[in-house]
Amino acid sequence: QVQLVESGGGLVQPGGSLRLSCAASGSVSDISSMAWYRQAPGKERELVATIRSGNRNYYLDSVKGRFTFTRENAKNTIYLQMNNVKPEDTAVYYCNAIEQGAGDAQYIYWGQGTQVTVAS
Repeated sequence: QVQLVESGGGLVQPGGSLRLSCAASGSVSDISSMAWYRQAPGKERELVATIRSGNRNYYLDSVKGRFTFTRENAKNTIYLQMNNVKPEDTAVYYCNAIEQGAGDAQYIYWGQGTQVTVAS
């Protein structure tokens, strides 16, 4: 089992910055990947950022150049630095982790979500 706790959301003005954090606990040694997703009202949840094979960062096109995904392995924590935010970045942001189980089994975990609102 993996537990994910997010923090750092809030209200920010357009052009401002915010940093989200997600701390993992539990079976952290079995986590194969972590990611940030978001879901805006009336829209489907979408992948915002992650690290893929070859240690390459993936970013949603609309956040490239503005958001930065980092991880601190010693603290089992990932971050999403959000710069130059726009009203369209308003959403609930979710931390995601995939735990590798026995054989091909994979278990998906979600944090509770943190609200980010971009408004003047």
